[in-house]
Amino acid sequence: MRYRAITTGVMLALAACASEPRVGADGWGASAPLATAVDANPDSHVVELTLVAAPMRWTFAEGRSLDGLAYNGSVPGPVIEAHVGDTLVVHFRNDLTEDTTIHWHGIRLPNDMDGAPHSQAPVPPGGTFEYRFTLPDEGTFWYHPHANEPEQMERGLYGAIVVRGDDQPVVDTETLVVLDDLSLAADGTLAPFGGPLEMHGGREGSTPIVNGLTTPTVRVRSGERQRWRIVNAGSARIYRLALPGYAFTVLGSDGGAWAAPTSMDELYLAPGDRMDVVVDVTTAPGQSVTLTAEPYERGHGQGVFAPIELVHLSVTADAPLAPLAPIVRSHLIEAIDTAGVTPTQITFNESIDPMTGAVSFFVNDQTYPDVTPIPATVDATQVWELVNMSGMIHPFHLHGFFFQVVSRNGVPEASRTWEDTIELHGMEHVQIAFRPDDRAGMWMFHCHILEHVAGGMMGVMDLSR
Repeated sequence: MRYRAITTGVMLALAACASEPRVGADGWGASAPLATAVDANPDSHVVELTLVAAPMRWTFAEGRSLDGLAYNGSVPGPVIEAHVGDTLVVHFRNDLTEDTTIHWHGIRLPNDMDGAPHSQAPVPPGGTFEYRFTLPDEGTFWYHPHANEPEQMERGLYGAIVVRGDDQPVVDTETLVVLDDLSLAADGTLAPFGGPLEMHGGREGSTPIVNGLTTPTVRVRSGERQRWRIVNAGSARIYRLALPGYAFTVLGSDGGAWAAPTSMDELYLAPGDRMDVVVDVTTAPGQSVTLTAEPYERGHGQGVFAPIELVHLSVTADAPLAPLAPIVRSHLIEAIDTAGVTPTQITFNESIDPMTGAVSFFVNDQTYPDVTPIPATVDATQVWELVNMSGMIHPFHLHGFFFQVVSRNGVPEASRTWEDTIELHGMEHVQIAFRPDDRAGMWMFHCHILEHVAGGMMGVMDLSR
């Protein structure tokens, strides 16, 4: 029997296998709720819904709001829930005053559904578009515009997608944790967009946002097992997440499940990244613990230099739940055979005009849209040598395909995972491999710092049959 659950903090029926009923605090659903997309199609294998992008007044804290943009009137946009193999049909309408699209970040879909330049003409104000594609992979994905990204996404246009397989771990509570930040002026409005410093370093705001709110307090119960599907929807911030006294059990990342659950003291998410983790609440009843973004240097004086409080977890006075057994899962990830494949070198660089302060961004010494496409052939293994020639981290994102990291600076990668977004550190060489299937077209790849996308740090793969 198929299984679906709303990922806003509700208790999951899978926990019923425990010896007695388990009741958690449902704090995420009460304190940091997310809207859920309404499936209007009775077919159990089709998820059909309407998304409307429109202006709205975004209240992100008590007594604090700004002029935002939203899908269906909520920030983040409604969570889309589906099962592997489902067909997703989205009737999209643009009620903005400018062009927009929807890019389905991380989903392996047909090229003309990707919502990116070279894939789809922008949807004009008042225009509509139907997105229709099959969801082939389990995992956590998200959707956002690929037009005027720095402003449209900063104002709230983004949402999450959960695609479930049949093998789901036993947890008490599952939620999405959608990370963002806001750059505000002294009067509480959004700070002006652009300027040399922002274009160079990216827009890192001082106001943290989680599930559309700033630093929410969430009630949890001692002993409960929570599954967090984390999405970094921010413009430029790289999150180094920590929960004092805790380890995260990582189930998967961009491309779905890892080979086995892995314990990590900290999590690193570049813009566009996702992680699927389990947290077993061990804090005593009546106490609290805070999820923080720890200091993280991005290069060129950019990054986080003091801890930022993201979410306060307040433990109820209820008696602790009995611990659940460790999660045991295995997932086969076969290494891509790269023997005999000549790597394609792709460089990322930037320059600053010493007279004007203007910043230019380059892929292979070219600025989008004036770039030479990288040729590729369906079913022919690709090995790309990504070379960051600057001193700043540039998160690399490839549209439409998952890849494996083969090595960093010549050192083989210790673990094998499927990714679509990775950190490319300053002066680093990263070799990735992937084998594109039969979805020919012009596919984008770019730095996922939104201001760098706007500045031209974007390339194109010309995939042919």
